[in-house]
Amino acid sequence: MDALRTGLNDWLTAINAVIWHDSVLYIVLAVGLLFTIWSGFCQYHALTHGVKVIAGRYDRAGDPGAINHFQALSAALSATVGLGNIGGVAVAIALGGPGAVFWMWVVGLAGMALKTTEVTLAMLYRRTDNPDEPSGGPMWVIDDGLAAWSPRLRPLGRALGVLFCVTLLISTITGGNMFQAWNVGVVTQESFGVPAPVVGVILTVLVGLVILGGIKRIGAFAGAIVPVMCILYLVAALYVLALNVEVIPEMLRLIVASAFQAAEAAGAFVGGTFGYAFLWGMKRALFSSEAGQGSSPIAHCAAKTTEPVREGVVAGLEPFIDTLVVCTLTSLVVLSSGAWNRGGEAAFPDAPAFAIAEPGVWELPDTPLPAKTREALTITGDWRAGDDVFLLARYGGVDPHSGTDLRRVNGKVIVAGDRLVIDWAPVGAPDGPLAAAPVLHTPDVFKDYVGAALTSHAFDRVHPGLGRWLVALASWLFAVSTMISWAYYGEQGMVYMAGRRSVLPYKIVYCLSILVACAGVINTEEELDNITAVGTGIMLWVNIPIMLLFGGAAMTAYRGYFVRLRAGEFDGPRDRPAPPAPDPTP
Repeated sequence: MDALRTGLNDWLTAINAVIWHDSVLYIVLAVGLLFTIWSGFCQYHALTHGVKVIAGRYDRAGDPGAINHFQALSAALSATVGLGNIGGVAVAIALGGPGAVFWMWVVGLAGMALKTTEVTLAMLYRRTDNPDEPSGGPMWVIDDGLAAWSPRLRPLGRALGVLFCVTLLISTITGGNMFQAWNVGVVTQESFGVPAPVVGVILTVLVGLVILGGIKRIGAFAGAIVPVMCILYLVAALYVLALNVEVIPEMLRLIVASAFQAAEAAGAFVGGTFGYAFLWGMKRALFSSEAGQGSSPIAHCAAKTTEPVREGVVAGLEPFIDTLVVCTLTSLVVLSSGAWNRGGEAAFPDAPAFAIAEPGVWELPDTPLPAKTREALTITGDWRAGDDVFLLARYGGVDPHSGTDLRRVNGKVIVAGDRLVIDWAPVGAPDGPLAAAPVLHTPDVFKDYVGAALTSHAFDRVHPGLGRWLVALASWLFAVSTMISWAYYGEQGMVYMAGRRSVLPYKIVYCLSILVACAGVINTEEELDNITAVGTGIMLWVNIPIMLLFGGAAMTAYRGYFVRLRAGEFDGPRDRPAPPAPDPTP
């Protein structure tokens, strides 16, 4: 069984290397820039007209749909504003440097155009046979869009729609559900000692009570929890920034400067080239906002409106809130606190020396753990068995990603007799041998903070204990909100493939998968992430061509809507009926 699992994981890794190749990210960015220019910079209308729409100015009780514009935006945001905003941004800075934040902003702006276009398309082709339970998404766009070109193309459209829904369901059960539940279980158990299976039962009941009530209950729940969780996180971030206000201008200068030149190594940061900063900023923005993947249009299609473009403009606010607000504040917390280029928690009085383990492979002997500095003890407490640590060494020539010859030598704190020691991982390999022994850069020992742990540490550096409580609470709020929205995405995929009779069995399986994730049955961290990457990657491959094929229809509707808006057509007590969807036939 283990061999089968390993083989499957290796196979998925190979697939992900293709579907998530760097060139795919460049294509997505190019499509975002295309629709930015084609629409005449729709970002402006999202930030002006979109705000008026979510404020309720255009809400009409009799319009088809299940939830209002604000609830639709909240439901979509609850799926995107999540643990990635806490941990993913920290990873981008730790690897790419401050310049990654600048490129995150650029891609976030392009993502606003992607969201506006894909949601407008989904709204043009959504099904409102039952006005209280509308259905929409890329699967309906490709199905009805190709059929409009030629009835003979409907089988192809149906096949592509099913492919999108299958990958949507993979992403829903794994990344949108089980991975979130696993994270909450781990964080709660480590922070408060509550067993993960108990956490799974609580999550199952909570999520089940919400999703069994359908999109109206999901929209109401999201409309209540999303503002609370965003405000809570933003207040904590602004508190940290207020205490570090004098360094904010320098951090902003560093972000812009590092976007166009290599970031120098300092402290725990080993350096980052311009290209690596660009790549990580782009990945973070696209992954965080889900722009171009086709998932959030499913939530927006539940909005009560007769105007497809109106909801598309509302959707343009998603990347702005998710990337340019929440992710930016996380970035400034990590940078201004000094967590990204921090000094070591301890230092060896006598630095250990590398010895050859086998030809081409070098390693450090198990080393007694040096005592932490007083500052480190105040912030994070004493060492514990299981802590991940690293040293910085010079070996193997210049790394193309960092632009330096610095590398991390990773280790883990273990118990040996009556004391704690560090078990160091070897460096080099027989097939990539090191001719000479690595040389330690400094005697400093760094604790390894990965993802959300680095963000938590950034908060703790300003106010000890704040990060632990904030990340635990945010994990619950962000994860639960993500799980309920992705439950609806999967439900609509099932409706497309098997009709509404499949919804209740699907919801039961969805809730049971929470228990499985928290029971430790599978290797959630690695395997589910690998499976999720396949699902979201293929969603992107299907949805981007859909946007390019039918983007003309979206842009025609977009321009027509704002001509009518400027003419005062929507100033009366009720909107006039929307015109028919533009013919997508070239």
